[in-house]
Formats: sequence, C-alpha cells, structure tokens
Amino acid sequence: MKNQAYRMAMLYDFYGDLLTPRQKEFYDLYYNDDLSLAEIAENYGITRQGVRDIIVRAEKALEDIEEKTGLIQRYHRTRSAVAALHQQKARLEELNQTRFGDQELAEIAAQLQEAIDQLERE
Repeated sequence: MKNQAYRMAMLYDFYGDLLTPRQKEFYDLYYNDDLSLAEIAENYGITRQGVRDIIVRAEKALEDIEEKTGLIQRYHRTRSAVAALHQQKARLEELNQTRFGDQELAEIAAQLQEAIDQLERE
C-alpha cells in the first residue's frame, strides 16, 4: 500500500498539472488530504461512484503519461547515478588525502562536486 501511495504521489507531483481541474481537486483530496470517497462525494453533492470514476480516470491519465514519457523512471535513475557519483568522489578525496596529496586530484574532486551539484539542481 505504501508503494502505491508513493507512486500516486510521484505521478501527481510530476504530472498533476496536466489533469482537469476537477480531477486534480479530487485526486488531491483523496490522496493528499486523505478524504474518503464518501466524504468527497458529500462535499460536492455527487455520488461516491462519481468521485471514484473521476479519480480512476485521473490515475489512468497519470499512468499513461508516465508510460509515454518515463520521466519518473529517469528521475530515479538519475538519483541513483548521483548517489554513485557522491560515493566515487568521496573515495577519490579519501585516496588523495591518504596516499597522494595531489593538488590536481583535489581540483578534479572539486570539479566533480560542481557537476554533481548541477545534476542535483536539475
């Protein structure tokens, strides 16, 4: 369940602005404000099934967009690559400090950190 909630939150964060205003509102109330279908239905004067249909259509739309664009998958791959770069940079700095004491290696580590910082800002 937590994985599904996390996935729905990621889909909404990435693509929520592409939903219709009503889909966006109901999706937000259901997933982010944790309102039940019945509570949303009561607040908007429609049936519980009507609310469910809107949310299901929104979920389908978000899933379809992710299937076509793959932005969330790319985001996770990038985060993983950045974490690996952090580890390699730390290893480079450690080796330089304990074995080499080379200024050029220190500059390379600093440039690597700048590149990592740029990736994290994107």
